[in-house]
Amino acid sequence: MLRRRLAAALLTVLALLGVQLVAGGQAYAATRTLYYDSSTAQEFVSVVDQAATLWNTKVTNVRLVKAPAGRTPNIRVYADNGWPRTYTTSLGNGRWYMGREAVNDGYYRLRIATHEFGHILGLPDNRTGLCSDLMSGSSAPVSCTNANPSTAEAAQVQRNFASGLVPSTNGAEVVYIG
Repeated sequence: MLRRRLAAALLTVLALLGVQLVAGGQAYAATRTLYYDSSTAQEFVSVVDQAATLWNTKVTNVRLVKAPAGRTPNIRVYADNGWPRTYTTSLGNGRWYMGREAVNDGYYRLRIATHEFGHILGLPDNRTGLCSDLMSGSSAPVSCTNANPSTAEAAQVQRNFASGLVPSTNGAEVVYIG
């Protein structure tokens, strides 16, 4: 009984650390939890929460969870009057802005929020102009309301977090605008 509890506790700790487990030659990536703080997203808090939920339905080895009080978040979300943009410090870490300029231009709020989370999850802009590509961002028509990552985009996020290792940018900030 005690062994089972200890084993369960160890697996929980390993999962929280994002450690990859190997059994019988097959690798199993533990789910990595990323905590986000949307308290400074002003009128966009609910859409930020919806975007996190949407990503959680599309990928399995990373979870976006609203940071509880006292927890340092991996991701901070802000609102301002500029264009939406993301600043990443490493995979799964950084800050992004829900820019009112794009909202005022008519872009779909949920698509913007899901797109900016995509950058935090390691996806670059992909200016295909296709509404079906979430990371096409503002190159898709203003009328585009697709907030879902494509199958290829979701698969890339899965691959990004599969190893359990978090690549660093060596302290350099990576900026995505739009």
